[in-house]
Amino acid sequence: MTRPDLTPIGGRAAWTGADLAQDTSWIMSLPPEAPGEIDAALSGLGDRALGRFDARLFPLPATASFLAQVARELESGRGLVRLTGLDPARYAAADLKRVFWGLMCHLGTPLPQNTTGEILGEVKDETGTGAAVGSGSARARSRSTGPLRFHTDKCDLLCLLCASNGIAGGVSRIVSTVAIHDAMAARRPDLLAVLYEDFWRARPADEEGEGMASRPFPMPVFARGPDGDFTSQYSRTYVEMAQGQPGVPPLRPEQVAAMDMLAALADELCVEMPFEAGQIQLMNQHVTYHGRTAYADDAAAGARRNLLRIWLASPLSRALPAGHADQWGDVRAGALRGGAIPGVSALAA
Repeated sequence: MTRPDLTPIGGRAAWTGADLAQDTSWIMSLPPEAPGEIDAALSGLGDRALGRFDARLFPLPATASFLAQVARELESGRGLVRLTGLDPARYAAADLKRVFWGLMCHLGTPLPQNTTGEILGEVKDETGTGAAVGSGSARARSRSTGPLRFHTDKCDLLCLLCASNGIAGGVSRIVSTVAIHDAMAARRPDLLAVLYEDFWRARPADEEGEGMASRPFPMPVFARGPDGDFTSQYSRTYVEMAQGQPGVPPLRPEQVAAMDMLAALADELCVEMPFEAGQIQLMNQHVTYHGRTAYADDAAAGARRNLLRIWLASPLSRALPAGHADQWGDVRAGALRGGAIPGVSALAA
């Protein structure tokens, strides 16, 4: 096996939570023209539903150039942007989803999020009890009020719009995986080398269907593409789900130690910030992990947390290692890739 490059990566994507507290330029406001352009684009849609229109049918003459700048920052800059300036109270629930969809289509191509056809997810408490779910698949955990460990979603860009918030908690936690890499290079290069080795994972049945879920696959936590670009796709939940399945070797002590250190560094280096209604959080899933703290709703008062979620394939995306095809479907730069059904767009043909 080729020895991995364990030297620090650096650059704008190697930020820490302390850096972002000092420099808040990662929080960007939509341009002044945006509300009027969004309203005009929404009016021009007629009765078109989600998946039935793309950026061409949601024209944003001035805002589009701003969103192009955001797309470049997500791929070549920090890999993290939070947008402000959208007022969800101005729209009915169905129209807010169409507005979010239309804006995000200017950044990339939406992807299906599970094999049942979900193209815009609603991350909210679905337990009916307000109880936190601490085991099972990532989807089951996310659709409860419990905390979420740091992880990635299977897309180039993860887009979350806060439609409404609960009464307490639900703080968004994001960390640069490049910063984690570089901290490990300085402190424990031996464990960093382990993260460049294969970790067996299993796909969850409630996201990708029984057939795909039954086939574990190996993939490193950290990797470099053919052009040297860094990528990390990781969920400790999925690594744990693979254990005990036929053909999957047990985790070695050094693999557990590497994941433990990764988690500790994520806690140390992350940025934590509450969501406010109308804010849109955009994260490059090759260079960031995300999680959240537990939250509480007040159903009686109508205060419920609801994050609208869209997965995007980015036309600006980096090339990935050939061995990542099992996860992504297509590893070429700018390819339509990722999603619950790799290579399939959520846009109607």
